[in-house]
Amino acid sequence: MRYFKAGINMARIFITGSANGLGQLSAKSLIEQGHKVVLHARNAGRARDAIENNPGAEDVLTGDLSNLDETKGLAYKVNKLGAFDAVIHNAGVYKAPGREIFTVNTLATYVLTCLIQKPKRLVYLTSGMHVHGHLNEENFRQDSTRITYSDSKLHVLMLSMAVARKWKDVYSNAVNPGWVPTKMGGRGAPDSLQKGYETQVWLAASNDDQAKVSGHYFFHQKERRHNPEADDTSLQEKFLSLCKEITGTSFPA
Repeated sequence: MRYFKAGINMARIFITGSANGLGQLSAKSLIEQGHKVVLHARNAGRARDAIENNPGAEDVLTGDLSNLDETKGLAYKVNKLGAFDAVIHNAGVYKAPGREIFTVNTLATYVLTCLIQKPKRLVYLTSGMHVHGHLNEENFRQDSTRITYSDSKLHVLMLSMAVARKWKDVYSNAVNPGWVPTKMGGRGAPDSLQKGYETQVWLAASNDDQAKVSGHYFFHQKERRHNPEADDTSLQEKFLSLCKEITGTSFPA
């Protein structure tokens, strides 16, 4: 679905976790560019904050991503609004118990990818810490409390690569925003906050040829090397199978 206003080729974009931080800033930038943006917040109180921060947004949807039923409900709400040109999977938790990290960062991102009507572009926020992550089948099945933030961000990158391989009609890419001074990153974080959100904005809506690619890992609009486990198709398939087993949601063919 494309909109045209004052010569601008506008997109319709849904952003998870956009009540504050990088999600809020990405939404603000996209709205200022003339795009239609739908926000997401964990609950009604956070939804009010999201709209206050970005009053030009088209809508705000609620859903607690630490609850799989609510995550599935959120996907239903998104689809009820119609087609989107891009989805930015921005939501995530860092300083939280392993089970919550696993549910929000890994499983919710997988479920939303599977259940939201396929957009033209998918942008996944990962982290430079993914290089220390691993796909551990035992932790998936038996003890998700041992899954680390680094593991979860490798899972997100692996999902992005799997989507790029399977959905040839979609641009699917992952972004490392850097260690930026948000609530999650802390006030002393050394990287640029502006550069932290610019790459996902660029990938979601830019007509630059460099942004219309798939299966890449970006840092500040430049492709970077990443953990090779994310490119292993056998590990990707194992990841998708484990997520299906746990969530009851199949990855669409």
